[in-house]
Amino acid sequence: MNGTDQDSVRLLRETNAGIQMGMSSIDDIIDDIDNTELRTVMSDARKEHEQLGGEAHEMLLRYGCDTKEPHPIAKAMSTIKTNVKMAAEHDDKAAAELLTDGCNMGVKKLNQYLNDYSKADSEIKSLTKKVIRSEEKLCKDVRAYL
Repeated sequence: MNGTDQDSVRLLRETNAGIQMGMSSIDDIIDDIDNTELRTVMSDARKEHEQLGGEAHEMLLRYGCDTKEPHPIAKAMSTIKTNVKMAAEHDDKAAAELLTDGCNMGVKKLNQYLNDYSKADSEIKSLTKKVIRSEEKLCKDVRAYL
């Protein structure tokens, strides 16, 4: 496998893991949301992540590789943080804070991966940038609930 293919597979797997982490985080919070509008924002973001995940999965199949799950420790830490914060505060503001933190982390990591795997195929870079824009939009959309 040449450098372009290696970077492509690595970026694609990290992007897919980021999408999965985002969906998992939304799933962890959405049932605790009281505000109908915030719940709709989150539901729409979940659907968009699902669609982006489908694109990532199709590309992974084309490259003949498997998916990468989010790192178990990162996922566990996220779940613990979510459970503790929601148990302590149990309000839409706490959920918006968690979403903002998660989106910011996702944007940071995906930009880092774009730099680390700079030889990746342009189609995969484009998908990663779509995920980044989706995360940025969700972060912006929940600001009104902070």
